[in-house]
Amino acid sequence: MRHLLYPSETSESTYSIPFDRFYDEGFRGVIFDIDNTLVPHGAPADERAIELFEKLHELGYKTILLSNNKEPRVSPFAQAVESEYIYKAGKPLLKGYLKAMDMMGTTPENTLFVGDQIFTDVWGANRAGIHTILVDQIDKKEEIQIILKRRLEAIVLLFYRIHLKRNAD
Repeated sequence: MRHLLYPSETSESTYSIPFDRFYDEGFRGVIFDIDNTLVPHGAPADERAIELFEKLHELGYKTILLSNNKEPRVSPFAQAVESEYIYKAGKPLLKGYLKAMDMMGTTPENTLFVGDQIFTDVWGANRAGIHTILVDQIDKKEEIQIILKRRLEAIVLLFYRIHLKRNAD
């Protein structure tokens, strides 16, 4: 059984995930967190994010942004990358993840989730049965409540790495 706080896998960056391979494996939808996953916290969509979403859409993926932020933050970003979105999603509650898959017409078996936080992104997506990819945060400068969560995440990640090592041996 999968531990709900452990990601299915990790990546140094959203931009180094082999989305082509995942598409070949049958994945058809990608749910993204925004801040520190696609751009630094509060930043607008940049050229790299826009190009990634163009590539994903060309491959045939449906995409959706799932954010706990308010609509004035999420809507312009979604417009720039031409993606659907859900704001004030209430992550890690299941409701947002289930709604995202419903909007994309996907299932847990063919959906990816990409995010930078364990206690919101990974935990919620794992509970929904989605394949999770935890990426390194883009910017180390964050609000105090997130900094405190990062310290707890470091402990979880230590045990995750021990778990991976044991399974590899």
